Amino acid sequence: MNELLFYSILFVIVIGHAIAAFRMYREVNADSGMSFHEKNNWKLKALISPLIFLSYYRQDKRRRNRGE
Repeated sequence: MNELLFYSILFVIVIGHAIAAFRMYREVNADSGMSFHEKNNWKLKALISPLIFLSYYRQDKRRRNRGE
């Protein structure tokens, strides 16, 4: 029973990670103001921790849009 609980929690974590990475990939691909290399850099960061780097990406995007 403990094994089943462990694997189900692990499965939910992996699926959540994949969904968050997919959201970040879509958001980065939709940004036309970045070069190919910048997009790839953000996508690679999404593989590490998509929720953390998604917030960093949005902060960077806000900063770029304000012209700083």
